[in-house]
Amino acid sequence: MKLLRRKEGPSLDSRLAALLEAAELAEGRLPEEVVSGARAVAERAGVRRTLSIDHTVAALAGATGSGKSSLYNALAGTDLAAVGVVRPTTSAAQAALWDGEGAGPLLDWLDIPQRHPAASASGLSGLVLLDLPDHDSIQVSHRLEVDRLVELVDLLVWVVDPQKYADAALHDRYLRRLAAHRGVMLVVLNQVDRLPESAVDRCLRDLRRLLDEDGLAGVPVLAVSARTGAGLAELRALLNDRVAERKSWSTRLTADITTAAARLGAPEEAPPGQATDRALTAALCEAAGVPLVVEAVAKGHRHRAVVATGWPVTRWIRKLRPDPLRRLRIGTMAPAGGRVGELPAAGPSRQSAGSSGQGQGPGPGGEVVGRTSVPAASAVQRARVETAIRDVGEAAAADLPGPWAAAVRQAARSRSQELADAVDRVVATTSARATRRPRWWRAVNVLQWLVFAAMLAGALWLGGLFGMDYLRLPQPPLPTVGVVPWPTVLLVGGALAGVLIALLSRLAAWAGGRRRARRTARALRTAVGRVGDDLVLAPVRAELDRYAHFTEALTRARA
Repeated sequence: MKLLRRKEGPSLDSRLAALLEAAELAEGRLPEEVVSGARAVAERAGVRRTLSIDHTVAALAGATGSGKSSLYNALAGTDLAAVGVVRPTTSAAQAALWDGEGAGPLLDWLDIPQRHPAASASGLSGLVLLDLPDHDSIQVSHRLEVDRLVELVDLLVWVVDPQKYADAALHDRYLRRLAAHRGVMLVVLNQVDRLPESAVDRCLRDLRRLLDEDGLAGVPVLAVSARTGAGLAELRALLNDRVAERKSWSTRLTADITTAAARLGAPEEAPPGQATDRALTAALCEAAGVPLVVEAVAKGHRHRAVVATGWPVTRWIRKLRPDPLRRLRIGTMAPAGGRVGELPAAGPSRQSAGSSGQGQGPGPGGEVVGRTSVPAASAVQRARVETAIRDVGEAAAADLPGPWAAAVRQAARSRSQELADAVDRVVATTSARATRRPRWWRAVNVLQWLVFAAMLAGALWLGGLFGMDYLRLPQPPLPTVGVVPWPTVLLVGGALAGVLIALLSRLAAWAGGRRRARRTARALRTAVGRVGDDLVLAPVRAELDRYAHFTEALTRARA
């Protein structure tokens, strides 16, 4: 026969740890009083666990005239508390102890200086019974003392009388707020000796109805008379059961943790997926002048190809034209200066870290530093970037609670001031790779110079022949290609070959420039997308992860 084991929930230690973790994650996101309240609960629970768990601290709490002190004396078996007509009678909490050895540190923590051994030995070993001041006392210090101890004791015994059991101050200020603590709560209708028996039943039913409305269904309700002793045996038996279990302290701490977790917020699943970054990347690329840079890459490739592979006789003319990428201070050193405009939320300077005010150029370790001269983003482009950043925050914050949604929106904007320099830097770095010279340029350049050398040799040969003819010197033997002399073949053929090679190279450079522009465009979009991911999406994801961990910890704390 198999033994079935009941699956136990999370331990008190794990719930305390989860509550502290949730409070830490909520720092700066939720109101400070809520976060500090959760930490106070965790600290209070941590202290109570280290004190005597063999004693159960029960408190008699009630309004003026409810008969708390009379009931306290009846349970203790002696007159420990003063009972009188003048109100309030109880000005400070006092304790009656049944087998109170070892309860000293616990009472010191509760700050209860008045301690009395109970005369009654009715099986309540381990009970520490407190008589509290009136919760509706005209003395503010009395009410504050009640509020302090209501948060600390293990078991709450609310004493009401037939006249004031429906008092709104009791139900609104205490009972309804302590709905999660119904497992450590008793309600005693005292002074029932003043009512007819039928009226007692009606009062009990009405009190039961009010408690159910307060969320305290199942809380025991007893009819008692401290003067006649009616119902005291049942009350003692109920208290004895609670004390014998030695669980009231842990039940109370569990309820405290549940309440604190509920105040932090209801656990919700983090919104699935992530906001798309396409619109953000497109807006950043447009504002950073990526289309202009891509066009400059294509033109610059053709420009450098003509300089490297053009006909040596005319290629020097091309050198008089500026390189389109050099004009944007990409890939080469450039004079001081930079953009006039900025991307949204950029700081007063677009200069990259480590820049000395120069244009783009190789820095330490080969890193490109400085600023490009890509035209500034227009107002429309800046607005599009701002809109894209806002849309990222709004999409990610959808369905989140208010404080967390605000934190996510703020995270989306938190590093926007770094966007301008970061995007400019990756544009320069990525575009600089487009200035690499293809290997075929060198081969064509060598071929062009060989052709030029052949043309020059033909020209010199013909010049020598013209000189000899002018000086009437005898002509040397002249080799021919068919009927055309070799000097003419070298001169004319070299010139035609050089022009033809230059034209073919220009066609190849045009096609290569288009391919390089497309590759650069993809690389720039990828690089700018990484910047948007690092500076906009990553903070948003970090905040969403924080919220996910918060909800997980909150769920563990409330389990």
